[in-house]
Amino acid sequence: MIKLYKLLSFSFLLATLTSCTFTENIYLNDNGTGKFSVDMDGSSLMAMAGDQIGNQMGASAKKDIDSTFTFKQLFEAKKDSIAKLSPESQKELKKIENFVVHTKMSAEKKEFVMNLSTDFKNVNELQDVLQTLSTFQKLESGGAGTPFGSNFGNNNSKLSYTYNGKKFTRTAVIDQQKLAEKAKDTAPDMSKMIFASSNYVIKYHFPKKVKKVSNPNALFSEDKKTITIQYPFTDYMENPDKLNFDVEFEK
Repeated sequence: MIKLYKLLSFSFLLATLTSCTFTENIYLNDNGTGKFSVDMDGSSLMAMAGDQIGNQMGASAKKDIDSTFTFKQLFEAKKDSIAKLSPESQKELKKIENFVVHTKMSAEKKEFVMNLSTDFKNVNELQDVLQTLSTFQKLESGGAGTPFGSNFGNNNSKLSYTYNGKKFTRTAVIDQQKLAEKAKDTAPDMSKMIFASSNYVIKYHFPKKVKKVSNPNALFSEDKKTITIQYPFTDYMENPDKLNFDVEFEK
């Protein structure tokens, strides 16, 4: 399982050099419970770098992958390293231990799709959940961090969601301290080049019909219970507050 995880991390590094689509999904029930997931479609990777992935997979190169594991399993395998982290970092990792990672990869079908998902009892539980994913990189010195890469979610902001039955909000607040620290970093910013052709899509499914969305680019499903908004991935990384919006529902 750890070997597969490292392969997925390697595959992500290749995928970032191609055009990928990341989709943030929320399936919300009327009582506030639901499911959160992030999907990555890097199928173009298989057409461009299938041979390199094959070399990493060795004898398994001709086999398709359809695999599911949880972060809790990874944490168990790395419990000694986790024990050395600060109590704060251990608490952060606890937030994502129930995330399920599902991957489908096929060189023949030119398919590479990865999904991270978790259930929640209240959308407030999702506060900074994407940023928390980047905490895992502390266990992967010199590695890719999460299967989506060490920088995924680490966009210098604090993200929160609220829902009260009448209104839903997605709010990312820029962390000025982190932004200042980033400004002092003289290392070249590779995110613009790596993710220049990638997209970040928000797709939220609600239990009620949507009356209006504060983002004018939102697309509605036929039943008006699902909204879809697409952004350049560079907006997600560099201007996360551009992805803020409110949703109001019909009575």
